[in-house]
Amino acid sequence: MSGKLRLTLAQLNPTVGDLAGNIAKAQKAHAEAAAASADMVVFPEMFVTGYQTQDLVMREAFTLDAMAHVRKLAEACATGPAIGIGGPLLEDGNLYNAYFILQGGKIVATMRKHELPNTHVFDELRLFDSGHISGPYNLNGIRIGTPICEDAWHDQVSETMVESGAELLIVPNGSPYYRGKFERRINHMVARVIENDVPLVYLNLVGGQDDQIFDGGSFVLNRGGQLAVQMPLFDEAIVHVDFSRTADGGWAAEHGEKIAHVDEWEQDYRVMLQGLRDYLAKTGFKKVLLGLSGGIDSAIVATIAVDALGAENVRCVMLPSEFTSQSSLDDAAEVAENLGCQYDTIPITQGRDAVTETLAPLFEGLEPDITEENIQSRLRGLLLMALSNKFGSMLLTTGNKSEVAVGYATIYGDMAGGYNPIKDLYKMRVFESCRWRNVNHRDWMKGPKGEVIPQRIIDKPPSAELRPDQKDSDSLPPYEELDAILDMLVDQDFSVAEIVKRGYDRATVKRVEHLVYISEYKRFQSAPGPRLTHRAFWLDRRYPIANRWRDEG
Repeated sequence: MSGKLRLTLAQLNPTVGDLAGNIAKAQKAHAEAAAASADMVVFPEMFVTGYQTQDLVMREAFTLDAMAHVRKLAEACATGPAIGIGGPLLEDGNLYNAYFILQGGKIVATMRKHELPNTHVFDELRLFDSGHISGPYNLNGIRIGTPICEDAWHDQVSETMVESGAELLIVPNGSPYYRGKFERRINHMVARVIENDVPLVYLNLVGGQDDQIFDGGSFVLNRGGQLAVQMPLFDEAIVHVDFSRTADGGWAAEHGEKIAHVDEWEQDYRVMLQGLRDYLAKTGFKKVLLGLSGGIDSAIVATIAVDALGAENVRCVMLPSEFTSQSSLDDAAEVAENLGCQYDTIPITQGRDAVTETLAPLFEGLEPDITEENIQSRLRGLLLMALSNKFGSMLLTTGNKSEVAVGYATIYGDMAGGYNPIKDLYKMRVFESCRWRNVNHRDWMKGPKGEVIPQRIIDKPPSAELRPDQKDSDSLPPYEELDAILDMLVDQDFSVAEIVKRGYDRATVKRVEHLVYISEYKRFQSAPGPRLTHRAFWLDRRYPIANRWRDEG
């Protein structure tokens, strides 16, 4: 029996549905593990298919194809290190989230996920069947247990595996980011280590998939909960970890690199950037465009886009009307110049006049109102989508979470587009993110260093500029107040009474609640965007569109 074990941890970015591409990544990592004389290379949860597959995994043809690719991988890597890799398993009419151990050209062991998450973005109870808790498998004399992701958030699965003889736990994960998530992860894993007195490997995916961004941050814990290895956040990485048998017959990982984590502002910015970058890469787009208004929201979106894709792949368009201030024209031009991207100006006055004239017989005798304001926004959406169609660039939308929450956006107007990098970023955090980016630059950013967003954009009162002297505060509470109410109402599910007890005016809270509910139909049709919180609009929060209930408590 050997007293040594070398594991290769492959923290990689798969693409949902790209079975051949994901297997190619696995083969390349296997070759690297073989060159390092590893005993086994391990991959995250559902790596073969990418994650999350949602209902795609319920298509039998897809699952059978994925299983065939697992067998092909086993045959292609018949020599060298064993492989641990996640994928779906269709067996006796049941569908499992599974983890396969490949060695000698065959599948030698299969684990089936037992605890199926059914909260936040996960609805695995709808997709998969719960498997029986698997016992450990033997790898060169060490018995390994593999709780799959959620399995390790509950004590039963790990405890059962260790009681069955597991000396080491390898936990493959598809755990997406939300602010503060890593602390929750490591606390749960430390608990499993302390409870069972065995070392633990936590291996996570990286990369964006629609609204979810997997942030990696894989790590190894020794007995007692001591951190031995800490892999990077967000970046693909392959790390070799050596384990040795200890004097008391257990196992311990040799200490390796421990990469320090950055603060939540940098993490959020990286998530927005990575979400956009991977969304384009995985949907086939190369370039983006957006309406650059001279305001703070479009400025931060343009900056994120340039940092993600490079200035040569970003086109900014100013679409002024007579209500557009000279300062907005100057600010938009300066942002585009600072970022180095293409900048065009398309006045909308002539087109708006034509629409107004066309509608005049039907609107005769009626006072102008929000209808005319929204015509401007929808005309801008039409022109931007025309550019998107003609040049093949994806249109980005620029509404922050505060606006998305209360419907302060025009459906089929400024909501038109394919992706919204700031969809889960409240307005007050938009201000802070701009300040952060102006004084920080990282090697994963393709944009220029320095103050790319002029300070006057950050300082000036927000305005849609759809009528003379318009300000957002004409229609909404101040953003400091609005964001605080929305955080409690949306993110924390507080009741109206609980919010009022914290010092907020009941009429204002009720008005915000009403706006949130009546805007559901807009959000149902809105572009996806990267999830930053545990209560992002879409899978985290699923409300009916037609809904007359209001909290009268």
